Amino acid sequence: MKKLTLLLLFLGFGYGASAQIEIGLMVSPTISSNRFIAEDKYNFEKENNNLRLGVGVIADYFFAQNYAFSTGLVYRSKGSEISYNYTRSENDGTTTTIAGKDDIAVQYIELPLTLKLFTNEIAPATILYFQVGGSLNTKVAAKVNDKKVINSEKTAKRFNIFEADVMLGGGTEFQFGESTKLFAGLTYHRGLSDIDNKYYSDKLGDKNISLKNNGVSIDVGVKF
Repeated sequence: MKKLTLLLLFLGFGYGASAQIEIGLMVSPTISSNRFIAEDKYNFEKENNNLRLGVGVIADYFFAQNYAFSTGLVYRSKGSEISYNYTRSENDGTTTTIAGKDDIAVQYIELPLTLKLFTNEIAPATILYFQVGGSLNTKVAAKVNDKKVINSEKTAKRFNIFEADVMLGGGTEFQFGESTKLFAGLTYHRGLSDIDNKYYSDKLGDKNISLKNNGVSIDVGVKF
């Protein structure tokens, strides 16, 4: 038993000694949009995509030469302009039309949990990377139509506190000097969870309505 314990400690020490952590800063402008899960009768439409900002700190923890667990903390704004138009028949024979156009901007703090795969050099001091995983996101603020309060109610209450998404991306790293690396890449973000905190589902009277985030980010940064 004692020999086994010593062996595990030795392997753990060797693994920790060989592991390498690279910490960096990233700017990540995002072309953001929304998608809907709703019946056609509500006429949900994405009016346009919006350019949103992302910025944060990343950390790549290498557990092998070409493989790393990548995480960090990223501030990112998400959302686009959407519209809806629904005409409902009432019991007295009249009709009621519920319509609106909302420019949504929800700010999150993201915790990415991804795996990065690196190639060997494809050119001097140049490698490619591929990234797959997800992120757990917490809402910190929100605006609708550039307003924080509408009809005496905070617009942030329209959206759920937590969001999860899947990430798939890739890019290029350039080595500058002994420990400095520049990187640039593209990442697709696909929201998995409903961000609507019963605002649209209650307004239109359908609990099956959901609203999710989508986006493509341009990731540029430096690692040390």
